[in-house]
Amino acid sequence: MTLSVRTFAETWPAKGAFVISRGAKTEAVVVVAEVSDGTHTGRAECVPYRRNGETVEGVLAAIAATKLTPDREALRRSMPPGAARNALDCALWGLEAKQAGKRAWELAGLTEPKPVLTCYTLSLGTAENMAEAARRAAFPLLKIKLGGDGDAERIRAVRAAAPKARLIIDANESWNERNFSENMRACAEADVELVEQPLPADADGMLSEVEHLVPVCADESAHVTADLDRLAEKYDAVNIKLDKTGGLTEALDMLREARRRDFRIFVGCMLGTSLGMAPATLLAQEADYVDLDGPLWLAKDREPGLAYSGALVAPPEAALWG
Repeated sequence: MTLSVRTFAETWPAKGAFVISRGAKTEAVVVVAEVSDGTHTGRAECVPYRRNGETVEGVLAAIAATKLTPDREALRRSMPPGAARNALDCALWGLEAKQAGKRAWELAGLTEPKPVLTCYTLSLGTAENMAEAARRAAFPLLKIKLGGDGDAERIRAVRAAAPKARLIIDANESWNERNFSENMRACAEADVELVEQPLPADADGMLSEVEHLVPVCADESAHVTADLDRLAEKYDAVNIKLDKTGGLTEALDMLREARRRDFRIFVGCMLGTSLGMAPATLLAQEADYVDLDGPLWLAKDREPGLAYSGALVAPPEAALWG
């Protein structure tokens, strides 16, 4: 079957600056892929990530160079994991669903998805600013972006401002051997439930040697199923993101294998629209923690988008994806 592929980049302004340890974003720049058989069209969205060596231009070029067939397994074999493959893989899932007159969750052999609890992310800032953001956030589960030095103070300030909230920490590789112990003690004292990627992915060996006062989750260290072997002695959880796995096909396999190995499951996202979050809602059904709040950071989401009701995010309608 011959498939046509149309790709284009979009820019979606954010409500404000979204700051992590590597810098600030004031907009989400995404790539959309539309795959058509001439009758039906599937579409999906990816977010090129510079930390992973990706650019919008590179993703567009990689998609253009791919000879696409309806075979998702062939795509997985022929294209490396990452944002470009994610857009094509999830677009193929959407196309197949339309061709079959079914939903993507049915094609994947899953039960009908239900709304799930998503955390809400607090951008990196001063302890005072983050405490104020925590006070305003009406979410039961907060994900706190940290930056290294001064993080113990930030953790204590957020906990004091939101004494009833559940907390997850995301250091984005910003900790080191010098501040690791202090920051982990602060997390334990604040009843933090999970610490995400405290150390750089290429310098996380000490995680196999130190006590985990709080469970530790791999993000930048965990991309695909094959990574799980080397993570087992270092991490307690893995963050599965479609833009890292290269699509839903690999992500479903990674989730099943991670669960078999007794990892806790975190389903995360990049800063993007509801189209990028939609396939991940299927993974979220089996997750211990879910971070699909990307659209909540945008000044405006695409329509139709995912339905957010407080901290709950509903699975997509067919008009959006799948």
